[in-house]
Amino acid sequence: MKRREFVTLIGAAAAVWPLSVRAQQPMPVVGYLGSASPKAWETRLKAFLQGLSEAGFDDGRNVTVEYRWAEGNLGRLPQLANELVGRNVAVLVTPGSAPAALAAKAATATIPIVFETGAGPVEAGIVTNLRHPGANITGIAALTFETGPKRLAILHELLPSVGLIAALVNPTAGEVVGRQVKDLQATAPQLGLQLAILQASNDRELEAAFLKAKEMRAGALIIAADPFTNSRLREIADQAMKAALPSVFVNPEFAVVGGLMSYGGTIVETHYLAGGYAGRILKGEKPGELPVIQGTKVELIVNLKTAKALGIDVPISLLGRADQVIE
Repeated sequence: MKRREFVTLIGAAAAVWPLSVRAQQPMPVVGYLGSASPKAWETRLKAFLQGLSEAGFDDGRNVTVEYRWAEGNLGRLPQLANELVGRNVAVLVTPGSAPAALAAKAATATIPIVFETGAGPVEAGIVTNLRHPGANITGIAALTFETGPKRLAILHELLPSVGLIAALVNPTAGEVVGRQVKDLQATAPQLGLQLAILQASNDRELEAAFLKAKEMRAGALIIAADPFTNSRLREIADQAMKAALPSVFVNPEFAVVGGLMSYGGTIVETHYLAGGYAGRILKGEKPGELPVIQGTKVELIVNLKTAKALGIDVPISLLGRADQVIE
């Protein structure tokens, strides 16, 4: 082989080799630690993937999203977080609950974490500073806690003659539910209402809670948000209908599957933002330098079909403020 041919061959190989190596490099993996189930979180998952895509990353094209689902069982979160850390994911996303964020935080001090939660991030111990979260974590704070008293007020506006309202809470959810209950207990007397606490952390207790609500003749139901209740939207809506119990929840999907009303921060917004943050971190930004974002949008959804089935006339003033009316 002539020297000129040899040099040309080596030069061509050198030009092709980096491309070949890059093609063989595995795609980065985003770990997604869901507190509920993929079916219950279909809408928020779509929003997350949209935010990730608009940041330049599409699942299956240049990134792989690997999921772990707790199915509403908070006790599984530490194990599932450790599984994702063991996969050496590039970013660990913990949407929907403070316990998921805390499980991820306990599992790794190096892998970037993006949380999304309705709990106060500082109060829940996820970060110490919203503007400068530091370390390996940042995320999105949804309007869940702040809107609890307003949900109670909307229920009272709809049913002004009702004096006793039941609150469905998961006693195993800790501060996730504790602050919501405190806010409701503080608001109820201001509205001239009595509040009865019903506890449920599994399906058997959920059924018993509705029987208890019927026995005490509660006139309506407000549901405290946590991964368990978020994973049982349809079951709660069905039980509420069976018990003829008008109900309200923070999750907009509750009204979509047959619940009477939902009011709270939009999960589409907060999960979209979480996807965007995950993308920015994949591009090299440091999570500790990205401020925690506070969700800003709230929405009221009224299921008019459910209202009619319950024999409730929804006032025009309430319908006029609704962002969506399901008929």
